[in-house]
Amino acid sequence: MLLARGLAAGRLALGVGLMAAPTPLSRGWLGEVAEQPAGQVAMRALGVRDAILGGLTLHTLSHPEVGPRWMATCAVADTVDFAATVAGRKGLPPQAAGVIALAGGSAVAGFALAAALKRAG
Repeated sequence: MLLARGLAAGRLALGVGLMAAPTPLSRGWLGEVAEQPAGQVAMRALGVRDAILGGLTLHTLSHPEVGPRWMATCAVADTVDFAATVAGRKGLPPQAAGVIALAGGSAVAGFALAAALKRAG
């Protein structure tokens, strides 16, 4: 449960950070696009998504009927981030490899934690 809370809290913190400071937090992922208003809009929208997912997951982790599903939902979002970044990697800066690793690792951890929460429920 502690690892699941940590992952959810990290998502919430990242989401709030992306809403507050989209450019510095996304420059390594998007490169120059992070400096543009369109890139900032997209990162703030992603930040809202992650803040909501992280908050809902934190709120429901102690509820075995829904907590595992929210953790799995977060893992699906991370899988999409991973796949989208891999698909666009040729147009992204080399530092985007860190996002690939973070999203992929978060997806794997999220699915594993969802399964563990379901078993423990």
